Amino acid sequence: MHFAEVPRPRLRCQAVRLLARLFLILLLASTCLHSAAADAPRPNVVFILADDLGIGNVGCYGADRDRTPRLDQLASGGIRFTRSFTASLCGPSRALIMSGRYAFRNGATNQDACTQLDPSEIRLPRLFKNAGYATACVGKWGQLPGDPGDHGFDDWLCFKGSGVYLNQPGERPERYEVHGEERELKNGEYMPEICQQRVLQFIARHRQQPFFVYYPMSAVHGDLMPVPGADGGSGDLMQQNIAFMDRQVGQLVDELERLNLRNNTLLIFMGDNGTGKGQADRSTIGGRPISGAKGSMLEGGGLVPLIVSWPARCPQGKVCSDLVDSTDFIPTFAALCGGEVSSPTPLDGQSLAPLLQGQAHQPRRWVFNQLARSWYVRNANWKLNEKNELYDMSMAPFEEPLITTDSEAAASARSALKQVLAQLNPGAGVVDQGDGSGRHASKTKKKKAKP
Repeated sequence: MHFAEVPRPRLRCQAVRLLARLFLILLLASTCLHSAAADAPRPNVVFILADDLGIGNVGCYGADRDRTPRLDQLASGGIRFTRSFTASLCGPSRALIMSGRYAFRNGATNQDACTQLDPSEIRLPRLFKNAGYATACVGKWGQLPGDPGDHGFDDWLCFKGSGVYLNQPGERPERYEVHGEERELKNGEYMPEICQQRVLQFIARHRQQPFFVYYPMSAVHGDLMPVPGADGGSGDLMQQNIAFMDRQVGQLVDELERLNLRNNTLLIFMGDNGTGKGQADRSTIGGRPISGAKGSMLEGGGLVPLIVSWPARCPQGKVCSDLVDSTDFIPTFAALCGGEVSSPTPLDGQSLAPLLQGQAHQPRRWVFNQLARSWYVRNANWKLNEKNELYDMSMAPFEEPLITTDSEAAASARSALKQVLAQLNPGAGVVDQGDGSGRHASKTKKKKAKP
């Protein structure tokens, strides 16, 4: 029988069956795609926090004196943020990261206050722990209360001071803790290497499950010391220590590659505050010094390098000028890793998850920064502080002139930023009880007692 001779009812039945079959195929394909997305492995997360490293110390930010080829490579394979802010001293900065809340809410307005932080404010490790991640903290912890294990870290090695590198002749050996057990640094041992090996061992041990590593480094906090085995070359200790730190980042990336973990590991590299004052003058970009440094409410106090790389999802080679502050990490990790943030009090961060995956997102309109009894709110072009002083930030990070007579644009910016400060109302929050500097009572590192 020729096709033309098939009765019409039979043709209609065949057409119906064909359409039904096609619909079923499309439905199955859609279900499989949805299931694949739902079952996509959650990323491992490695959060590296450098100490006293500003944008003027990183090659891809334009640093004149310092070379960071492995960090530059990380940035070329991910996102480099040019307007990332945190508190301008290490303790308050770490409290922001751990709590997702501003200082007038969490109480960490100065270095001493950070050690009195309510344990319930330390949400970051608990978020990962509750999401089923293996968790580790390796490095500096002394500005925060208790031990890392008190807050949801499975594995920890920590030291309580800053700038711990080597024992110094004639002085008491440096100390650190492993799961609450105090240990002495042996002569000839190098704390950055001990920390690095701990991180690499943890990753290798937990490579079959999602893991979170919080890695607050020694580098490059003073007092700087020569790197063991350095082959001479530069007598600039800052340059030498930055180069070693950069190699450690590269070694970590290489190990993730070797273990076939790199593609689905979200790696974050960030400075905990701006460049230390003793190194600020040398840390120029294009021959120009940054306005302000560590401990300052000027731009260079809280503006820090932030590089994010996640080969499986992150856009490559992106330079992002969106405003970011360090309260944003907790909501970002909650969105990406499936964790829940249990908090009866408001969080201040905004999730960066869409941005990190190359999706459409709503950027922050402003960031808030505080140290002691000083604070400011900043948008893309203007900054307003607690004294109602308005600064033009169009030439940042090199200049930020005080506005003495408002133009129409300045008046509009002042009004908008005043509304933000009125909404936040930091003056009605936790009041700083320190001397106003945000630092310890003694600004110099105490001399270790001889044994």
